[in-house]
Amino acid sequence: MSSRITVAMVAGEASGDQLAAHLIKALRAARPDIDFVGIGGPRMVSAGFDAWWPAEKLAVRGYFEVLRHYRELSRIRRELLARLRETRPAAFIGVDAPDFNLWLERRLRDSGIAAIHYVSPSIWAWRGGRIKGIARSVSRMLCLFPFEPAIYEKAGVPVSYVGHPFADEIPVQPQRAAARERLALPQDARVVALLPGSRQSELHYNAAAWIGAARELHTRHPELRFLVPLTTRETRTQFEQALWDCGATELPVSILFGHARDALMACDAALVASGTATLEAALCRAPHVMAYRMHPLSWQIMKRMAYQPWGSLPNILAGRFVVPELLQGDATPARLADALDALLGDDAACTAQLEQFERMHMTLRQNTAARAAAAILPHLPRAAA
Repeated sequence: MSSRITVAMVAGEASGDQLAAHLIKALRAARPDIDFVGIGGPRMVSAGFDAWWPAEKLAVRGYFEVLRHYRELSRIRRELLARLRETRPAAFIGVDAPDFNLWLERRLRDSGIAAIHYVSPSIWAWRGGRIKGIARSVSRMLCLFPFEPAIYEKAGVPVSYVGHPFADEIPVQPQRAAARERLALPQDARVVALLPGSRQSELHYNAAAWIGAARELHTRHPELRFLVPLTTRETRTQFEQALWDCGATELPVSILFGHARDALMACDAALVASGTATLEAALCRAPHVMAYRMHPLSWQIMKRMAYQPWGSLPNILAGRFVVPELLQGDATPARLADALDALLGDDAACTAQLEQFERMHMTLRQNTAARAAAAILPHLPRAAA
């Protein structure tokens, strides 16, 4: 009889893939007898994960976009639940993707399988009523931000603050010169990084506005160069098509396959889509503007349900506007260009951002993967002698 155990995981986008890959390595360092299966991305696979479905299947954001893919997502979730009930993993770890994972976690926990959720849903920002469902669904919540555990403790949910792995991975000292060398950029070049999102649905709404802003900025400052890191072949093709559709193929744009952190470390300023990328930009010491566009119906729903005036993670952590935010109708090419131009021309504004980013970095630097693994290990059966 095999002495190995199985841990199931689901991660649904690029940031979840990164988080899960680091967790797999930390758990495997403590317990080499674990096999990991479920839904995951390329980084998880590289760490030894058996992906039954690719993470790209879940990389959909916004109410309207989810509705369009609802039938396929529901089928995958039902099939995964049936397979996990049959194979009986030692534990299930849902990495972010709360609407998909919490449904699974509740049913698996009811079946006697430990259900751990890694990355707290943004109940402090909107849909706070989810805390009741979370309490019924999870065996333990792993939180990335220091203000989150108190919310779960009040609701009686077992919780651990583990910090954010990006703060461990990214050096505390700025790495601009080294990043420019890796990207073969002149040290004196003026560079803007454009991050329109990691999902195809995000590029659908953001790409044209980002390109329009770059074109306007280039008209004002012909020396500017633009870096666009993208995570998949599909999003690269999509952005290239958007450049063509916008008549912007002559812009000095370098599309990178990955290398988002190098682009953020190397740039003078960045335009970043809402989400984990805003935190990554802060930790890479990239002065930036946050912007986001989505389907109008999704926007109306989210706007009515929001609790806070901020959408950027650095602003949420600071509790004030450190990073300019331009959302939906405000995220026009002209306004995006103006916001970036103001940042490029204001050393004091850049310095204020960078000082706040350094403070965030030190707070979030907690050796996250090891702390998360330590919180999960008590939920697993003991290793064979």
